[in-house]
Amino acid sequence: MILTFFIMEPSLKKAYDTGIKPYMDKKISYTEAFEKSALPFKEFMLKNTREKDLALFFRIRNLPNPKTPDEVSLSVLIPAFMISELKTAFQIGFLLYLPFLVIDMVISSILMAMGMMMLPPVMISLPFKILVFILVDGFNLLTENLVASFKMV
Repeated sequence: MILTFFIMEPSLKKAYDTGIKPYMDKKISYTEAFEKSALPFKEFMLKNTREKDLALFFRIRNLPNPKTPDEVSLSVLIPAFMISELKTAFQIGFLLYLPFLVIDMVISSILMAMGMMMLPPVMISLPFKILVFILVDGFNLLTENLVASFKMV
């Protein structure tokens, strides 16, 4: 949640300054406030959505592909952004899983070579997985790359 706020803070500030504050000061109407507040989020989502995912939702709706970013409606952009983020999450999960799979295979091979077939490899490999994650500074690497993957407004 904190990382979400960190990443979205520029968009939140821009939405507040351009839409919410003028509306609260009774300078603009509700619909104008909504349009102005949604614009920073729309820009953020457009920058962070794969074109392939966006095209998928245009095809599903039987709409022509837009020529400009202004032609992309939020009803198409939001699900495309979600699919794009889910794909990224699965890619990150897979990349995290690979080194742990290697550790499992090495531990299993060592246990089999020692003739310890009845000992579950998970009991031995879990501490090694945690140790490797801590030694390579996994939380910092994960956080840094996750935040860097977003193109902030």
